[in-house]
Amino acid sequence: MLKQADSYDEVYRSLVWDVPEFLNMGTLVCDRHADDDPARIALIFENENGDVTQYSFQALKLLSNKLANLLQAQGLKRGERVAILLPQSMETGIAHIAAWKAGLISIPLFTLFGLDALSFRLADSAAAALITNTENFEKIEEIRSALPDLKVVLVTGAGSDGEGMIDLWRGLDAASDAFTPVNTRAEDPSFISYTSGTTGNPKGALHAHRTMLGHLPGVEFPHEFFPKDGDLMWTPADWAWIGGLMNALMSAWYHGVPVLAHRARKFDPEQAVGLMARHKVRNTFMPPTALKLIRQVENPAEKFGVRLRTVACAGEPMGAELLDWGKEAFGVTFNEFYGQTECNLVTSNCGRIMEVRPGSMGRAVPGHQVEIIDHDGNVLGAEEEGQIAVKSPDPVMFLEYWNNAQATKDKFLGEWLLTGDRGTRDEDGYFWFLGREDDVITSAGYRIGPGEIEDCLARHPAVSLAACIGVPDPLRTEKIKAFIQLRPGTNGDADLERDILNFVNRRLSPHEKPRSIEFVDQLPMTATGKIKRKELRDAEIAKQRNGG
Repeated sequence: MLKQADSYDEVYRSLVWDVPEFLNMGTLVCDRHADDDPARIALIFENENGDVTQYSFQALKLLSNKLANLLQAQGLKRGERVAILLPQSMETGIAHIAAWKAGLISIPLFTLFGLDALSFRLADSAAAALITNTENFEKIEEIRSALPDLKVVLVTGAGSDGEGMIDLWRGLDAASDAFTPVNTRAEDPSFISYTSGTTGNPKGALHAHRTMLGHLPGVEFPHEFFPKDGDLMWTPADWAWIGGLMNALMSAWYHGVPVLAHRARKFDPEQAVGLMARHKVRNTFMPPTALKLIRQVENPAEKFGVRLRTVACAGEPMGAELLDWGKEAFGVTFNEFYGQTECNLVTSNCGRIMEVRPGSMGRAVPGHQVEIIDHDGNVLGAEEEGQIAVKSPDPVMFLEYWNNAQATKDKFLGEWLLTGDRGTRDEDGYFWFLGREDDVITSAGYRIGPGEIEDCLARHPAVSLAACIGVPDPLRTEKIKAFIQLRPGTNGDADLERDILNFVNRRLSPHEKPRSIEFVDQLPMTATGKIKRKELRDAEIAKQRNGG
């Protein structure tokens, strides 16, 4: 846990890792709280009908014990994989806890995955068990013949056992609530989080039990020395992603802080604000995309009575406009942080003790050494552009890519984990994201990151979301094209295009100005809310080849 101090340097210097040889994530996030304070609330669940159920840590301990016994009774052995295909719910939480306590490896899966995405991940991981609901069981039935390793499917809400599956709750009712957790080592594997797979097949990042401790500074820092009395966490990010699972759910539970669970089928900004107000949410992890949509709600704090203490955001650069709006709308500083599936939460802002510079992803989180390096692994100086890298060993760093030794090797350059992202670091240690290696635009001799342009576009009152790419140009190498998703009720015509171009032309450097705009109904995004710029580029190149 971070020691609160008045300066960044003090906080950074004060953290010294103390990772024990043995630890188990299931007991860290659940059992120790249940033993100390059985009635402490762990989860507040609101379903789509507005019904609310609360669960204590004691309830989670007993239910996860039952599930651990049930999984062992189905023949699962230590080290085998358990896939979890569920939305935000109590069952999702106990599934991970049970797997970890039983020495199994959990695999979070997104409920909106299609058949190909599910089939690849289940086959690649050789998952022996799957925990899902009736809605998603139908998907599994279609692909099950291609999954010879899948021994058992547990289904919540089935009502009774059926062909090829076991009713989860029927199985839990029959199981013992006494279970002795496996004495796992800190280096033993705990879960596999698959990358988003925007280029090629996704890779399974295998994490150890120690990653729980490794995550904590990166959560405590942007949430301004989390936890504080009265804190309550919610994120709209799905718990299938490392951001939702580790940055919100499990880090909060580690500290004994209650978590709100609610996963709407579609993100509605006004409903999200109302949800936070009803449950007195104090802390939230929000992807910038969600924040940009909430920006459409007028006077959210005043109208709904939201009283947030901290807002942390990551996934895409936030920009000055969003930062300014956060202070105005909620009276808090949005703390942008940075990490990735393989090594999450390694740079961050903390408005409590440091200046938050618009557009910066902050400074190195205490406990992590982050640098800008060149292609030979040399650390670069201030303002020099290179690749963002994290020095190993590091408690939050993944063990390896599952069944992909070459990809694991390629991820490292000596002692440095390569993020694949480009950026700079200023003289004060603030990091500035330029873009993915393949997002950087080369135009008229300049290397341009899309973030600053997109931030400027977002300042226009008609713009909801924007994405910029470089498209081939014989004169400039690439020219900048902007794709814009407008606010509801706005008509994207030629007059608006001219107005937007005039707007940004007055605010951007000449080499950063978009040369053209295309209005789109919806920007292509990953399931985690990141814009698929590669998909936009590929479509644009194809259009040019076809004479478009």
